[in-house]
Amino acid sequence: HLQIGNLQINEKDDKPKAEANDDKAAQSLLNKLIRSNLVNTTNQVEVLQRDPTSPLYSVKSFEELRLKPQLLQGVYAMGFNRPSKIQETALPMMLAEPPQNLIAQSQSGTGKTAAFVLAMLSHVDPENKWPQCMCVSPTYELALQTGKVIEQMGKFYPEVQLVYAIRGNKLERGTKLQEQIVIGTPGTVLDWCQKLKFIDPRKIKVFVLDEADVMIATQGHQDQSIRIQRMLPKTCQMLLFSATFEDTVWNFAKRIVPDPNIIKLKREEETLDTIKQYYVICNSKEEKFQALCNIYGAITIAQAMIFCHTRKTAGWLAGELSREGHQVALLSGEMQVEQRAAVIERFRDGKEKVLVTTNVCARGIDVEQVSVVINFDLPVDKDGNPDNETYLHRIGRTGRFGKRGLAINMVDSRFSMNILDRIQEHFNKKIEKLDTDDLDEIEKIAN
Repeated sequence: HLQIGNLQINEKDDKPKAEANDDKAAQSLLNKLIRSNLVNTTNQVEVLQRDPTSPLYSVKSFEELRLKPQLLQGVYAMGFNRPSKIQETALPMMLAEPPQNLIAQSQSGTGKTAAFVLAMLSHVDPENKWPQCMCVSPTYELALQTGKVIEQMGKFYPEVQLVYAIRGNKLERGTKLQEQIVIGTPGTVLDWCQKLKFIDPRKIKVFVLDEADVMIATQGHQDQSIRIQRMLPKTCQMLLFSATFEDTVWNFAKRIVPDPNIIKLKREEETLDTIKQYYVICNSKEEKFQALCNIYGAITIAQAMIFCHTRKTAGWLAGELSREGHQVALLSGEMQVEQRAAVIERFRDGKEKVLVTTNVCARGIDVEQVSVVINFDLPVDKDGNPDNETYLHRIGRTGRFGKRGLAINMVDSRFSMNILDRIQEHFNKKIEKLDTDDLDEIEKIAN
């Protein structure tokens, strides 16, 4: 068991699906740590209004929102020049009078944290020294990330104070909180409202539930969130955010947010159209390594990601490549989230040209300059069937923004050849056999 603050990641290397326990909270934190800027999305925003007859406003500048001057100053100081795609539509709804409820779907890096933080800061009355806005996050670390955004955006608004309702924050019994904004995890927030009475929930004006999809993955969080919501006044504005909306998330969202407006950011389709796909036949792990070394010479100018099935293989491969004198970064499940973030930053800055990783670690990482992906092991699910979605996610993203990319699949058995055939069939795209003696073609694509 690996403990990251209070995020638990359990991974055993003896299972074929070695990293199946994809810890959503850890993944979400990692995305926040490695995001230096917002993702520039061309995605379409879909809006379903609670009242279709009311005009739908969207803004192209922060000035149009008539924010308090000290908040506008905070927004600009954070480097936001104009609203992101989701902010254009969500902010007018959140800042409307009377306030409107919202369920919004958006991936990491779309600016939704800044949007709901701005809403909370706008609705606070600094004269009143009691909690007025509350935000619950799935983990302590994610709560701290939101807190950082509040501190940055509220930098020029010092009369608004923030308190963390998290397990380690022990307050004297009988304390009445003076801070206007409370951020925390569901269990502690519930205790502070119900048992310890640090917060009077009837005075809360804005309630934010962030990362709902991560929240419901944790036993107990769902019930606690619903119990908190029931204590709030009918007039309280409810805002819920989630990256994905499976039925379970959707049902939860509807219980938390009455009469919502709904905003969805359509996901960009990943495509294999601009990707050249090859396979190499080998007879063993060692032969795969040899083939990789041959290919390596042709691709070092570009940045490459190499995927392995287990942590053990990834560790072995990174070690072998280093011994050959190659500069390699290893991303592995036993690393703490902060360590993973540091490895990705280095790779992103080009300090290492090659990143060896397992599935779990690479999920959600967009490294734009990667033009070569090598499947040292083909992606299979826990039953040994081809994992087409993972294949697409590993490879499809190398051709982002219409760039050409290269994918090389290592095949070392009848079993893996069968997996490859089924992947070809699924995507209806031919994967060509690669002759490792003739690498001119590859050099052209990779560089």
